[in-house]
Amino acid sequence: MSIAVFASGSGSNFEALVERSRKQYWPEPISLLICDRPDAGALERAARLNVPAVAFRPKDYEDKAAYERDVLAKLKEYKIQWVVLAGYMRLVGPTLLDAYPWRILNIHPSLLPAFQGKDAVRQALEYGVRWTGVTVHWVDEGMDTGPIIDQKPVLVEPDDTMETLQRKVQFVEHNLYPAVMYKLLTGRILPPDESQGP
Repeated sequence: MSIAVFASGSGSNFEALVERSRKQYWPEPISLLICDRPDAGALERAARLNVPAVAFRPKDYEDKAAYERDVLAKLKEYKIQWVVLAGYMRLVGPTLLDAYPWRILNIHPSLLPAFQGKDAVRQALEYGVRWTGVTVHWVDEGMDTGPIIDQKPVLVEPDDTMETLQRKVQFVEHNLYPAVMYKLLTGRILPPDESQGP
């Protein structure tokens, strides 16, 4: 059994997860990267880190279900147990949600439920909050609406810019996400269906 990471962008969280998994000898390795953009920088990181990677082009499919069926086939081929979204800019549909109930996690650059969706760091900066942060949560059918697993705050300084705030948020992301995954894999965090008991 192993872990797949889904990414759409540069893949900095993907790299942080892989490096921590190897340093801590996670019981389940990260054995696959899935990208929905063939030009994503995450693919270059995967090659450098020797992690198998597959890029799909959603626009080549007639609908989301067809796209996710192909993704699911690849996940089964690699015997994936956990799906970790790391900058994956696409809502997960029923095909994957039904195949991985409470086995899909996401990281979001805000203290949810504040600033859901895209450009959360910019939203926080423009709104003028003093604190924003990072949230790791279970994925459901909504946009950043699943049950929260853990959060860490980030102070917004008066002179912060998009670039400086983004760097601070990413620093927290790169530490919080691997920490949550390690706790999950070692039984210190349980999925909602297991934590509720019989």
